[in-house]
Amino acid sequence: MFRLIKQCTVAKDAWEILKTAHEGTTKAKSAKIQLLNTKFENLKLLEDESIQDYHLNILDIANSFESIGEKTYKEKLVRKILRSLPKRFDMKVTTIEEAQYISSMKVDELIGSLQNFEITVNNKTDKKGKGIAFTTSIDSYETQGNHEDDEDMLESSALLGRQFKKIFK
Repeated sequence: MFRLIKQCTVAKDAWEILKTAHEGTTKAKSAKIQLLNTKFENLKLLEDESIQDYHLNILDIANSFESIGEKTYKEKLVRKILRSLPKRFDMKVTTIEEAQYISSMKVDELIGSLQNFEITVNNKTDKKGKGIAFTTSIDSYETQGNHEDDEDMLESSALLGRQFKKIFK
């Protein structure tokens, strides 16, 4: 940095050189802003991504805006987060939009609320998928030459299917 401003005699000239070196020219700055806007608008929470990871991605882009001198408003970040959540968050988004003023909501409050919801939903889905319906174990060398065992297995499967059909009726 010193080499850039070494020849300057006025502080304002040094400031302008350093500003251009860090932010770039107006064309470069405009291109960066357009790139960041596109990146910001295309950002969505993926199905396998956590709220915390998504929050960090949003903050990275917001900090990039700040570093080139563009202001990002908290309301814009809150609305973007709510808009880019997957379907599993629809119930929570509706609740937040109806119960609170989005314009005065802080990003940290929203993230905390969404993390709480994410933990609750993940906990419920873990409990649902733990049952085992039917298990079997047959050694392949025992059944290769035994046609009668195959017929018995088919008959047992058919009987089991009929019993399930009766239960569901």
